[in-house]
Amino acid sequence: MALRIKRIYEPKEDSDGTRILVDRLWPRGLSKQDAAVDIWLKDIAPSPALRRWFGHDPAKWTEFQRRYRDELEENSSAVEELKRQIRQSDATLLYAAKDLRHNHAIVLQRFIGKD
Repeated sequence: MALRIKRIYEPKEDSDGTRILVDRLWPRGLSKQDAAVDIWLKDIAPSPALRRWFGHDPAKWTEFQRRYRDELEENSSAVEELKRQIRQSDATLLYAAKDLRHNHAIVLQRFIGKD
């Protein structure tokens, strides 16, 4: 099954498959209807402390990736829940960050894809 990522503010497409929001906080300015989220997995997002530390600073990207992977290793229940959800069909991990190259959904997609 394909596992894609995209910003939640992009329009829903048929090719998205199951739309899974992987942010801990609901995206600003977006209604639940407009978001068209099938599943919201808050617990798979980076911890609040890690999110605050990173602050979307590209200079911290390498270390953020390492720390977030460590969190994912420790968070087996959330990882297993995500894997269970994506076994059924194609899926898209949705995130709200503006930075398309430095966000946790990239790390999560790679982490899940390594299995």
